[in-house]
Amino acid sequence: MGLHAYIQGFSSLESIDRAPGYFKYQHHSVAAHCFRTAELAQIMGDIEEVIGGQKINWKALYEKSLNHDYTERFIGDIKTPVKYATPELRKMIGEVEETMTAKFIKDEIPAEFQDIYKKRLSEAKDDTLEGQILSICDKLDLLYEAYGEIELGNPSFVYMQMFKESLATIKTYDNLACVKYFIQKILPDLFKGDFAGKDKMERIAFSILLMGDEQ
Repeated sequence: MGLHAYIQGFSSLESIDRAPGYFKYQHHSVAAHCFRTAELAQIMGDIEEVIGGQKINWKALYEKSLNHDYTERFIGDIKTPVKYATPELRKMIGEVEETMTAKFIKDEIPAEFQDIYKKRLSEAKDDTLEGQILSICDKLDLLYEAYGEIELGNPSFVYMQMFKESLATIKTYDNLACVKYFIQKILPDLFKGDFAGKDKMERIAFSILLMGDEQ
């Protein structure tokens, strides 16, 4: 028993589509999402250190961001509205994921590494600074996925909803320097192009960020 099964899982993540069941112009896999989340976490971590004066545990941040959706190889990418339909369902899905992850670690990870992978594949969105940055970047990537579809003219309402919900979640972390920086310095660039849906996106962003009310 080596780490072969864990490595093989990377291919599984490459084959799992994000936002399954919706028409999209650009397909994104769970593997690509994990990579982009890690890149975003690197950016947000830099901002926290440079602008916010915080000390980042970079090992923890990279581990959390790279591995945060690895366990989706067992259950796939379940649509957020389904996953969070009821607290009971969310708990059941979490329990199934935890059970399958624990069995995978026991059966496929060498004993000398099992404690490492129990931590690495556990829930990473905790109250630590690194866990909060992960939560932000997970939604940032979803926001950019939605933005990309809207920019290309995808008429499905779901992408405007994704944009709205992602931005609303990011806003809850506006005590952090990286979120303030994103809102002030990065977000305005999303609205500089000329594409259908831009005006609505701007209204949504203004409502969420300045008025505290989603419309």
